[in-house]
Amino acid sequence: MTRLPAPIPPTGEPPESSIYASLTTNIPHPVMAYTSYPFAPSTALFPDAKVVLKYLNDYADHFHLRPHIQFKTTVKKVVWNASRWEVTTSANTVLSSDLVMVCNGHYRIPRYPDTPGMTQWLSSGRASHSATYRHPYDMGDTVLVVGGGPSGQDISAEMCTTARTVIHSVTSATAEDIGNLKRRGRVTHFGDNGRVTFENGSVETGIDHCILATGYEYSFPFFSEDVLRSAVPSPVPPLPSELYNSTYGVFPLARHLFPLTKTFPSSNLAFLGLLIHVAPFPLVEAQARAVLHAFANPEDLEPMQEAVDIMTRYEELRKKVGDDPRSIAKAWHHFETLEQFEYRNALYKFCVASDGDLNAAWLSAQNERSARVPEWEKEMYCKKILLRKAWKRVEELGKAEEWVKGIGQGGVHEWVNMTKRLEKWYEIEETKPKL
Repeated sequence: MTRLPAPIPPTGEPPESSIYASLTTNIPHPVMAYTSYPFAPSTALFPDAKVVLKYLNDYADHFHLRPHIQFKTTVKKVVWNASRWEVTTSANTVLSSDLVMVCNGHYRIPRYPDTPGMTQWLSSGRASHSATYRHPYDMGDTVLVVGGGPSGQDISAEMCTTARTVIHSVTSATAEDIGNLKRRGRVTHFGDNGRVTFENGSVETGIDHCILATGYEYSFPFFSEDVLRSAVPSPVPPLPSELYNSTYGVFPLARHLFPLTKTFPSSNLAFLGLLIHVAPFPLVEAQARAVLHAFANPEDLEPMQEAVDIMTRYEELRKKVGDDPRSIAKAWHHFETLEQFEYRNALYKFCVASDGDLNAAWLSAQNERSARVPEWEKEMYCKKILLRKAWKRVEELGKAEEWVKGIGQGGVHEWVNMTKRLEKWYEIEETKPKL
């Protein structure tokens, strides 16, 4: 296996970036791209981190954003002073603002399980969070990967290329052994000398290292407790009068964006990008439009209806995950497969342009994806796992450049047609006898 250079060393505590060397997108870039700016023609269908970084840099240049960005500057404090926000930065400057859009992401602060014995494994160096993972090397013969999300799946698959035995722990998984990969359920105890017990009572021993792909906490250290309380909110109804960060999300937010609180106007603060299991770029783009629309037209946010919508979702999640407030908080910002597209369409509808609306110029300049999510986008997203498998096979055969050469020069429909051809090709490829 060729050792790839680490894109960003795991410096800082926690690391400033969790990007590992082999990381690629897990959704096709035509679905991932902002509606206002596609990836360049001939881009690999599932681009790596360097390509995505170039895309973001090109986006910033295309829309002349750099003069408006303060690089190497941290927000230290955000305070509401009864009429405006006062924002203090690491450059010792204080900015006064009518609107604050919180876009700091939620993949920085590692979340660690409270499984018995975990603390000892971490302190001894036998366990580490996936935030520090860069390569599948030098971790011993037997490696345990905890977590069934995209990173857990990627890392366990990659570790299988270098470790003698890889144990992948996913809650409620059925125990099975496939080659050098052992699938197991949730870990219930981390014992001495590399011994681990699972939820079905089975035991694995001799584990050299454990990688915790257990997610991240939502963190907003620049807000004080009088703006954002650090706790899991009590069950509803009624809705709390204060804003809460449960570390799993922010509550209560109208449309997953606007705080429903009497401390400050809902349209003067917004939290973007909190949602999970979504294509983030086009979704956040739609959220930004909605935030600007609400700021220009605060009367369009109807507090009573927004409260009803929040309580309706709360009740739906209660029926799905149970009465425990923490379980509901965990599920709050998680969207089912097609829910993100319904959400985006609702935001587009909310932003319908009117005379003087900030979105009027936007709508006149954009394509079909800016007004309503097209069907091809939904279909491509739903087939992302199949397409990723097919693309990996294309890369293994050394045919990636051939497949994408010139694709996209004539518009996004070329990518749609290409992925349909790829799907059919892979179906045939899978019927061929394996050597």
